[in-house]
Amino acid sequence: MSIKSREPWAADSSRAPADATGGRESDPERSRLDELAGLHDVAREQDRRHALRRDVPWPDDVRMAVNFTVDFDAMLLRRVLDEPAMQRAKGEYGGRVGIWRLIELFDSHQVKGTVFAPGRICELYPKALKAAADSGHEIGDHMWEHRVPDDPVVERAHLERATAALERLTGIRPVGTRSYHSPDLLHELGYVYNSVEAADHRPYTTTSASGARLLELPFHHVNNDSMYYNFAFFNSENSAQRITDPDRVFDVWWDGFWQQYQEGGYMNICLHPESSGRALRVDMLDRLINRMKTLPGVWFPSCAEVAAHYSSQER
Repeated sequence: MSIKSREPWAADSSRAPADATGGRESDPERSRLDELAGLHDVAREQDRRHALRRDVPWPDDVRMAVNFTVDFDAMLLRRVLDEPAMQRAKGEYGGRVGIWRLIELFDSHQVKGTVFAPGRICELYPKALKAAADSGHEIGDHMWEHRVPDDPVVERAHLERATAALERLTGIRPVGTRSYHSPDLLHELGYVYNSVEAADHRPYTTTSASGARLLELPFHHVNNDSMYYNFAFFNSENSAQRITDPDRVFDVWWDGFWQQYQEGGYMNICLHPESSGRALRVDMLDRLINRMKTLPGVWFPSCAEVAAHYSSQER
């Protein structure tokens, strides 16, 4: 795919007037105006595609909703990125230990988490995924092996295979995903929400060019544990390495929660079993949830429950 095809905001040369020699005008001001016009076109398209839903009230006695979501990647993302063996071993820890600790944490607080799992996790860690479902936690799609193929035919095969595997293991067909699958394909296969964008801080509706509508449950990487707890994440260079004390993460997430609580808003916290499934970090999450629960009107639903609530408001 060319750079131009990936950048709809790039200036369209067909807009530039021809000069006296039949060529295109090279005036920098004309180029700037053309680029600005392209940006306006993109902005209008994005405004059409995203319908912000600020007018949707939470259920009675609820002031704020908090989704705790888990990306149960294990070693799959690291295999796709061809990361070193030690990085893959961290992912394996997530499947052997970390996921169980998070299930236990959520159960102890009666928090309904959402576990986004690649279809292959059904083969690698079926007992853990089944245990999460049996505890009442939602199991959502996270692609077949943590990637979306470029070929539409292969993409469909991956999504169909992942959907079938999750349904076969848990007995419940997934309605939500955290992926970059085509909105039209997701809609066709019965998905009602995605949780991958961050165009707003509250849930919003996206509409594809063909009219397929999905609810978006946004999360920002400031609420993603991988931003704080990973060395060599996404093959990052030494200058990009970071490791953060859990107390600092507690402060960041509590401040974000408190700001949204005052607005009656929404928060989506993204966890990874290989990162947040470590004992000290589980302890931090325990303290965070306990503190959230001291305030009235905090709702800890699954993502599917939030999607169902939004759907009910449209009737």
